[in-house]
Amino acid sequence: MSTAKFYSFTPKDNKGEPFPFTQLEGKVVLIVNTASKCGFTKQYAELEAINKKYKDQGLVVLGFPCNQFGHQEPGTETEIAEFCSLNFGVSFQLMKKIDVNGSNADPLYEYLKAEKPGLLGFKGIKWNFEKFLIDRDGKPYQRYSSLKTPGAMSSDIEALLKKEPKTAAKETKA
Repeated sequence: MSTAKFYSFTPKDNKGEPFPFTQLEGKVVLIVNTASKCGFTKQYAELEAINKKYKDQGLVVLGFPCNQFGHQEPGTETEIAEFCSLNFGVSFQLMKKIDVNGSNADPLYEYLKAEKPGLLGFKGIKWNFEKFLIDRDGKPYQRYSSLKTPGAMSSDIEALLKKEPKTAAKETKA
């Protein structure tokens, strides 16, 4: 078992149930702060496309709705899920709405921002649809701005999916 800090988090899913990250061990994870009324909302379609393309190879996409940027995610978890399903066919896991900045920022985002600061060391999330790619060992690999589309991340995702987790390699050799 990996002892990566990433796996110690247990955020809540969009139904309010605990979602322990220990179940993500050995997976490549893409974490995105989302919003339904944003200029980048169309990225839901690309997120779903990469989810479908890579999920059987070990990719997990997690959408964390956030209402901190222009109040562009005002809905409830149920309304957000219905919007995403009806408009974009989203089947990847949506989580409970959270704050990503400020005094109420979710601990997962505090960790991700510290591990992968943005341009010039800026730790805050600048806008909706910033993305964090996590490798199979739970190590934050890369942070992407809202401008980077999910489809443009395919080469990074594919490279991480090809790598075996270090924990699995050690267990195999033992």
